[in-house]
Amino acid sequence: MTDVTPDPLRADLLKIAQEAAHRAGELLRDGRPADLAVAATKSSPIDVVTEMDIAAEKLITGLIAERRPDDGFLGEEGAATEGTSGVRWVIDPLDGTVNYLYGLPTWAVSIAAEQDGERVAGVVVAPMRGESYHAVLGGGAWATGAWEGEHRLACRTAAPLDQALVSTGFNYVADVRAEQAEIARRLIPLVRDIRRGGSAAIDLCDVAAGRLDGYYERGLHPWDLAAGDLIAREAGAVTGGRPGERPTGALTIAATPAVFEPLQRLLTDFGA
Repeated sequence: MTDVTPDPLRADLLKIAQEAAHRAGELLRDGRPADLAVAATKSSPIDVVTEMDIAAEKLITGLIAERRPDDGFLGEEGAATEGTSGVRWVIDPLDGTVNYLYGLPTWAVSIAAEQDGERVAGVVVAPMRGESYHAVLGGGAWATGAWEGEHRLACRTAAPLDQALVSTGFNYVADVRAEQAEIARRLIPLVRDIRRGGSAAIDLCDVAAGRLDGYYERGLHPWDLAAGDLIAREAGAVTGGRPGERPTGALTIAATPAVFEPLQRLLTDFGA
């Protein structure tokens, strides 16, 4: 359901992303072994990959390649091909791996499609919530699960920063985490409260769904934010990074229009 007639290609990309994300979510939910262990580490010994991350990415890339063999991929667990169609898929097969490893419910599958470098479709599936979120560029953001039928998402109405509930995340590199903790310490007295969920994709969708007034994080990769950023923007949120920049690994912010600018200004002043 959208406000405009969807572009046929983008509608097809969304449909494929939804199928792949739901299948991967079912695999992760139903196939998690009781003795799940760390298969590898990334940026630090506590930044982990499990066998299920790898299996989910293989499922996603295999399904998409079967339907659209000329597309490119960028995936967290190593999928990286250029493609020749002008379409690239940006995939996080398991956003919130540490939560998943510990049996916590806040994790998601995130898949976005880019067309000629522009993000045009995004899907986030959160199996343990029983929720899924999706957006096509220009068509609004939508969700199913906690609502009756397909529900159009909208970020919260205006509220001052000191009444804003803001979420963040922390890097797995020790010195970066220490800097982030100091910024959070300075920010806490200036907002309603701070949350730390452990999945950037879900945090961005929670901004879209009006469950958060804002979210910020340093150190994200393209696959962490690709789908969630589109969903948040299509729900009316403002997203960006440092002043004048798009969301990047240096800084990602998503917030209601009333909260975005003062939050960005504070984070800039604090050296985020």
